[in-house]
Amino acid sequence: MLISDVREPLDQGWDAVLAEHTGTFAALAETLQERQKSGEQVLPAAENILRVFRQPFDEVKVLILGQDPYPTPGHAVGMSFSVARDVRPLARSLTNIYRELHDDLGIAPAEHGDLTSWAEQGVALLNRVLTVQAGTPGSHRGLGWEQITETAVRALAARDQPLVAILWGNDARRMAPVLQTGEHVLVIESAHPSPLSARRGFFGSKPFSRANEFLRAQGAEPVDWQVR
Repeated sequence: MLISDVREPLDQGWDAVLAEHTGTFAALAETLQERQKSGEQVLPAAENILRVFRQPFDEVKVLILGQDPYPTPGHAVGMSFSVARDVRPLARSLTNIYRELHDDLGIAPAEHGDLTSWAEQGVALLNRVLTVQAGTPGSHRGLGWEQITETAVRALAARDQPLVAILWGNDARRMAPVLQTGEHVLVIESAHPSPLSARRGFFGSKPFSRANEFLRAQGAEPVDWQVR
């Protein structure tokens, strides 16, 4: 499937937020289409590239920000760290997320890796870069996605409502300064859950309980982190 327009369809709130990037979207669509024509396998599938922006902008209360999509074909689904329900074995980063979830809240690891139940509660699963070449992590850095996702992060932080921003890995942590907009935003930073870095500060960071404690303190509904 060739990418003709990576912008449709979006939630109306996100559409307004990202309207300034019409030219960037068009350039990205052209670049990705040319790469596909030359034989590159672009992940995720075209219809899932902007999946996270179909989620209602006004309902986001937790942002989980990662690096870029899983580079393994069949894994990337347009929501950071999530995979399709039938994917086995689970991505190793997701396995580590489940381990931390268990250590933090005592929630047993789910048998599948579909994090839709989080998204349905207002958890935005966003990567800094929204596409990747199969088999090559970080291969689409610098194509223009960073401009779009920075605008998205800034817009979430600018709202006058509670937001927990969970930043996993160096690419995500670079967004910490733009999130420091007031007491209604809590920023939780740590290493990436990848096997290469999880032991350098991801394990033991307790992001799930800290997020819920903050949401409760702000008068917002906490997240049920059990993966359904």
